Amino acid sequence: MKNKIIETQDSFNIIDGSKAPIKAWVKGVYVEDHALAQIGNIADLPFIYKHVAIMPDVHVGKGATVGSVVATDKAIVPAMVGVDIGCGMMATRTSLSASDLPDNLFALRTAIEEAVPHGRTDNGGRNDRGAWGNPGEDIDAAWMGLEPGYKKICDKHPKIFHKQNYKHLGTLGTGNHFIELCIDENQAIWIMLHSGSRGPGNAIGQYFISLAKEEMKRYFINLPDADLSYLPEGTNYFKDYIEALHWAQNFARTNREVMMNAVIKALKKTKLLPKFETDLEAVNCHHNYVARENHFKHPVWVTRKGAVNAEKGRLGIIPGSM
Repeated sequence: MKNKIIETQDSFNIIDGSKAPIKAWVKGVYVEDHALAQIGNIADLPFIYKHVAIMPDVHVGKGATVGSVVATDKAIVPAMVGVDIGCGMMATRTSLSASDLPDNLFALRTAIEEAVPHGRTDNGGRNDRGAWGNPGEDIDAAWMGLEPGYKKICDKHPKIFHKQNYKHLGTLGTGNHFIELCIDENQAIWIMLHSGSRGPGNAIGQYFISLAKEEMKRYFINLPDADLSYLPEGTNYFKDYIEALHWAQNFARTNREVMMNAVIKALKKTKLLPKFETDLEAVNCHHNYVARENHFKHPVWVTRKGAVNAEKGRLGIIPGSM
């Protein structure tokens, strides 16, 4: 096997055998061979900056492992971000305590399910229960801020257009996306949810992943995995991808905010809970995204795939329910 984990005295291990160093926080963690191979393929890319960082929950993903943080210089790998661009978490602390909850939570759960479209039916068609049939004023108002940017990127690349676009705003989706009530160590009730950029973000991701693969063919660039196809900075496709990526990340963040507001309203409407406030503390963070950041005094593109920004002073969420 090309890559092997070397024990170190630091808080992480070094995975040896690649061009760029790999720092992996995996002491005592089993990492499958397929994941090690993917990590090695990432580290062999010519534009990796400094090192690749691997999280303790690392596992196989499409092209790149989930649970990795990769800084790149003058290039981005669209598949490293994936198709659920901006996927992430939002949590809001309420003034409620655990003792305020009713003994039977069925009615609260039902209220949440009725307030937020979830799942997927009708193959995503007109009768899909996971999309709005008739979006309300809240959805229309939120979409107004997103629509101009969406029209701009779709005019450049019509294949990005997703028929449900704003009807997916304020919806949960499928897979491991969820909404839940949590109790913290002080018995305070939090509302937490997990979702991303839904159909519009998926269409953007799929399109640029395919585009990057075509670019590799056009320039006769051979990679160990086609899903590591990249877009070089300075090209039109790179610029358009960054524009579409940022729009999708904004959609994802807005999507979570709209759902959170809908859940709060639904819980209050049940009258099963005492009057409560929700402006105490809130976190809204991506864990599947790209950001322009400065590291080691150098501007780079940082892709976090299944990882959050843990810089000092920044709150993040690592959900146990996933």
